[in-house]
Amino acid sequence: MLKPTIILFTLVCLSSAVSADDVARGGELAKTCAACHGADGNETIGGTFPRIAGQYQSYLEHSLREYRAGRRENAVMGAQATNLSDADISALSAYYASLPGRLGTVRKD
Repeated sequence: MLKPTIILFTLVCLSSAVSADDVARGGELAKTCAACHGADGNETIGGTFPRIAGQYQSYLEHSLREYRAGRRENAVMGAQATNLSDADISALSAYYASLPGRLGTVRKD
């Protein structure tokens, strides 16, 4: 029983190291994204673009891949995602998922 636990612990540690590299690389790639999503991913520039900081990494990855493939339509995001590799998408998603988000709901008055 101890051996599977050690193996699992090792895998978790290794995946964390990769994620830290992804987060750092994603921070560099995200400089392009700041024009619409803000420097920390928490802006809604002009009320048009969503806050993406703190969003689930899997959701961000899926969305970017869908934009890149043309299955999710948005002229700006489609153009941005076209040049992203799978590694870029993983890095950007890890970066934005690592940030504290200010997600909320809209009040209807």
